[in-house]
Amino acid sequence: MRRRDLLGLLGGTAALRTHVARTQEKRPVIGYINAASPPDSADLVTAFKQGLGKTRFVEGANVAIEYRCAEDHYERLPALAAEMVTRQVTVIAATSTPVALAVKSASETIPIGFAVGGDPVNLGLVASLGRPGRNITGVTRYNVELGPKRLQLLREFVPGARRIGLLVNLGNPNTEGLLRTMQAAAGTLLASSEA
Repeated sequence: MRRRDLLGLLGGTAALRTHVARTQEKRPVIGYINAASPPDSADLVTAFKQGLGKTRFVEGANVAIEYRCAEDHYERLPALAAEMVTRQVTVIAATSTPVALAVKSASETIPIGFAVGGDPVNLGLVASLGRPGRNITGVTRYNVELGPKRLQLLREFVPGARRIGLLVNLGNPNTEGLLRTMQAAAGTLLASSEA
């Protein structure tokens, strides 16, 4: 047998072993928790799957996803988070501030990725934006900080408005900060319009 043939055979055997080992490996399981009901979060689930696809993770092919929804009952979130920890998922996707807080309380070891509307530092989710912590990281939309700008734009569109209503979810941990920020912004806008 020639040396080149032997090396080819050994290389082929190594590649086959690697392939067999990979197919025998348990595929990673993503825990996906949403506070809303499935119909209300269908677009978010679709976007999540598309994002995974862009990183070559395809549900059913090389990754499994465990879905849990609280059906807008925030009191269910701690139990859903505990269930994911018990299932020993590979990573948990937390789709809102209440979900992220519940998941963070449930695990200090399972990696957690979150999407929240408030400041994750003030919410106690991460130590800092630059160094989030051991097992948790994510993205924020800083809705609280955008509230005053939205109020200012509304004031420009409807300059004669004297009363503006604000609908909030009192169960959301971001609500208290949002209300404080919006009341302060409304006071500033009112004072500037009277001056």
